Amino acid sequence: MIEIESEVIHGRKIGRALGFPTANMELTGYDVERGVYRSSVIIDGVRYKAMSNVGVRPSVGGKELLLETHVIGFQGDLYGRVLRVMLEEKIRDEKRFSSIGDLKEQLLRDYASIAGRDCVTAIK
Repeated sequence: MIEIESEVIHGRKIGRALGFPTANMELTGYDVERGVYRSSVIIDGVRYKAMSNVGVRPSVGGKELLLETHVIGFQGDLYGRVLRVMLEEKIRDEKRFSSIGDLKEQLLRDYASIAGRDCVTAIK
């Protein structure tokens, strides 16, 4: 398991538009393999399942390396807060998708593998 502690910063809100809002964090000082991870985050004493991406987001023109974490079941503002994200298991490599639709379909598959298939209906 890899633990990353960093401040949540503003992003381009692309994850939110796709139905997967993310807490974006810089990775300064961390050496982490790029990819999508099953992860968890503790917020206000509650442990949440999460889906995290470490990478540059090539499908949406990203250039800088970031950690993006979708916290499953959490609603609220995390901007400016320091979070500790535990990357528990890498589930796939970072990949460039040919369309935003293809990216969203893969995010749904990633989410299902982490949160369980019953949760996917609420996202679609």
